Amino acid sequence: MAVAKIIELVGESNKGWEDAVQRAVADAAKTVENITGVEVCNMTANIDHGRISEYKVNVKVAFGVLDR
Repeated sequence: MAVAKIIELVGESNKGWEDAVQRAVADAAKTVENITGVEVCNMTANIDHGRISEYKVNVKVAFGVLDR
């Protein structure tokens, strides 16, 4: 792999930040080939009645550009 491309995504989960990252990567993998890494850039959450109701992560997903 000589060239990599990076896309930024937002993952969401009601279970936790790690699950939000896993969901973002799994959803990206449905349409993006050759994913090689992920960087977590930001973590936030929505609060409902004093409790976290939804976890959110901003991630950068790297993948190799294929030589064709």
